[in-house]
Amino acid sequence: MVVGVALVNVLGAPPKAPVAAPPRPEDPKPAPVEPGSIAPPVQAPQVEAPPQPQPGVDPVREWANQISAVVDLPARAVVSYVNADLAMREHQPSCRISWTTLAGIGRIESNHGRFGNRQLREDGRPSVPIIGIKLDGGPNVRLIPDSDGGALDGDVEHDRAVGPMQFIPTTWRKWATDGSGDGRGDPQNLDDAAVSAARYLCANGRDMSTGSGWWQGVMSYNNSVEYAQKVFGLAENYAAAGNPRR
Repeated sequence: MVVGVALVNVLGAPPKAPVAAPPRPEDPKPAPVEPGSIAPPVQAPQVEAPPQPQPGVDPVREWANQISAVVDLPARAVVSYVNADLAMREHQPSCRISWTTLAGIGRIESNHGRFGNRQLREDGRPSVPIIGIKLDGGPNVRLIPDSDGGALDGDVEHDRAVGPMQFIPTTWRKWATDGSGDGRGDPQNLDDAAVSAARYLCANGRDMSTGSGWWQGVMSYNNSVEYAQKVFGLAENYAAAGNPRR
């Protein structure tokens, strides 16, 4: 079931963008921040349309190009994260989630759709679908029996996380949102997955600009302090990259 269909009118079809460059190997470092203390800075997208916009020029895409030029974050992924941020500012402004937090999660979960030398395509999907490991209760692995007949993950015995933001099928069914404007929610589409992740993080009236709200939200995504500290550090880096040029 797809929810939040009204977001289609807000986002529309995403602009075209070149495929991403090959991923870099370095592992994100955890930020030296105490859990619950503070949230990363909220970096508002600098995407206001000019008074006389040029035909065919999208301010989100133009800003994404600038960010991608200074940090290892593909422009096409920035478009997805920023559009999700803008949609939440319209539909759930009290959450105050920033695109940089979504980007931090996307970096850890799939390297922005580039896991395993994949490319993030112009349509917002990885060049090969991303399917996580079998959740069969093995070492350091949760036990989650199949919940969808293998519809999303191709596994009829156990669930697997799917797509660039690594949704478990049961979680996807609850939060699935059409962010691309094609009329359906697809976890392999980063436009859809980013908005769905934002709605999930903003559940229960969270304010993601506060220390308590941000840590609760991110650790609900993955209950690991180190994971949240890595997202925090990445969000800070992406916010710095998104600051206006001086």
